[in-house]
Parts: sequence; C-alpha cells; structure tokens
Amino acid sequence: MSFKLFGSGFAEQLISFYSNPFCGLFTGILVTSIVQSSSTTTSLVVGLAGSGVLPIESAIPMVMGANMGTTITNVLVSLTFVTRKEDFRRAFTAATMHDFFNMFTIVVFLPLELYFHIIEKAAVFLTGIFQDVGGVTFTSPLSVVISPVTDGLKHFLTDNLGASDIVTGIVLLVLAVIFVVCALIYLVRTMRSLVINTTEKVVDRYIFRNTFTAFVLGMLLTAVVQSSSVTTSMIVPLVAAGFLGLNRAYPFTLGANIGTTITAILASLATVSSETGEAMGTEGLTVAFCHLIFNIYGTILFLPLRKLPIYCATKLGDLAAESKKWAFIFVAVVFFVIPLLIVFLTR
Repeated sequence: MSFKLFGSGFAEQLISFYSNPFCGLFTGILVTSIVQSSSTTTSLVVGLAGSGVLPIESAIPMVMGANMGTTITNVLVSLTFVTRKEDFRRAFTAATMHDFFNMFTIVVFLPLELYFHIIEKAAVFLTGIFQDVGGVTFTSPLSVVISPVTDGLKHFLTDNLGASDIVTGIVLLVLAVIFVVCALIYLVRTMRSLVINTTEKVVDRYIFRNTFTAFVLGMLLTAVVQSSSVTTSMIVPLVAAGFLGLNRAYPFTLGANIGTTITAILASLATVSSETGEAMGTEGLTVAFCHLIFNIYGTILFLPLRKLPIYCATKLGDLAAESKKWAFIFVAVVFFVIPLLIVFLTR
C-alpha cells in the first residue's frame, strides 16, 4: 500500500528512464530488493510494456533483475540465525543458493538474449497461442488478508488525521518494515517449533521426497500464494535446523521461481481478449511470458548442474559463519551498492 501511494510512482520513473540492458538489470534488482516482491516489479514492468512506455527488449533485463532481487527476503530470514553459528551456516547457505542460481542464469542467458533473443522469440510464440484466452483474474489469499488492514490504515491517516498521500505512504512503509521484521522473527520461531515436533523422515522423505516432488511443491505453493519470497523463506529454517537437505531445498526454490511468474501472466491475460487483443496488451503478455521462460531455461540448465550454485553458496555460508560481517557485506553490496552504482553510471 505504501508503494502504491508513492513507491510505485517512484519505481515507474526509475524503470522507465533506462534502456541500457545492464542498467535495466540492476534497476530490477534494486527495485525488487526494496519492494521485496518480484511479482510486484514484474507486474509493473508488464503494465509499462503493455502501455507502450517500455519496449520488450528493455523489459526483459528488468525481469531478470527482479528474479534476483526477490531473494533478499531469504537472506534476511537467514540473518535471524546469526547468533547460532552452525544454524546460521546452513541457513545462509540455503538462502544464497537462490542468489547464485539467479547469478549464473543471468550470466548465461542475458548475453544470449541480447544477441539471439532466445527468450523474446519463445515469449512471442506463446503470446500468439494465449492472446485469445480472455481475461483471467485470481486473488491471492495474502491480498485478501492484508488489503482490509492496509485500506483501513490508509483511510484512518488520510480521512481522520488529514495526512497527505506522501506522509501516509511513509507511515505505512515504516509500519510495513516493522511488521516484516516481526513476521520474519515469528516465522523462524514457528518453523523451528514445527520442525522440533516433526521428524526428519516426514520432512525430507515425504514432503520433499525427491527432486520432482520438491519442485512441484514449490511451484504450486508459490502459484497459490503469489509470492516466492514467502515460500522460499519457509524452507530456510528447515535447512537451518538440519531437517531438510540442500539437494531437496534447491529444486523447491526453482519451482517457486516458476510459480511466481503466474501473477504477471494473469495480470497481462486480464488485459488481452479475443475482442481487444491490441498490440499494447500483447506486449505486456509477452513480457510476462519472458519471465516464465527465463526461469524455465534456468531450471533446465542449472537443475542438473545444481552442484555449482550449491557449492558456491556453501563456501559463502562457511565464510559468513566464521565472520558475520561477510553476510551483511554480501547483502549490502549485491542488492544495493552495485545496483545503485550501475544505475547511476549507465543512466
């Protein structure tokens, strides 16, 4: 709600200024790191592309960046274990293997996209198939729970206290940050309590029985919740407690990456029908499919090569466990410092 009052306008200005692909990539990382929701960023990019403000070529790197930026929530959850060395080692490893998956996927597919447009071409093909599906809407359970609270706070601040939209947005943002921190702490405690009362056999052998089961579970759960940040953060405490191995958590994360693309696809389908399939609508749908295809390509390549991101995350987890400062440096540099520098240097 706070970003709807002032953040989304800020994000639109930030996004629409940049056509450089590298600037677009890091803009996507920065905006999503602030909002902590790739669904929000990609839906915004879809809207800008659908309205003709943003060309598809510029939107694709931003979608890639959004995929990277949303992983910051996992890292923040892992930081709640910072006082317990071994738990923190496992938690930080589980969180950052998602980062390394996105890094490697971007390194491989961004150059291929710039030179051969392999993502855009596949997305255009899918758009031609689905553009006549018609309007599709789906309300996330999270929105049903959160909207009444945020709407009530907004009306109280604006109607009763006479606050402006900017002031209301700032107040709601501060409250949102407080609630997020409290929710993360409570989530970790709750998950630890559940894990303590749940045997390793149930978690690792049944719920996450194999790669396929873990992947499908992550995809379906995220498609319903419409937030990969929520679903992938849930497994960090399980890994930290030693009840879930990285080889099962990894495919769950990749499934969540695909599941989170549903939000943007549904948003874009709602603007396209057999009667109103105008160019602006199909462009938004194409960008939404680009997000899906990017994650599919990454999964096809790095699910079999899972040892690479897991190895890198493990080494970083060992380093962070020995010296906690490296964890905070990683968060600051990867999600904020580098994106800000690239954005201002390439604008």
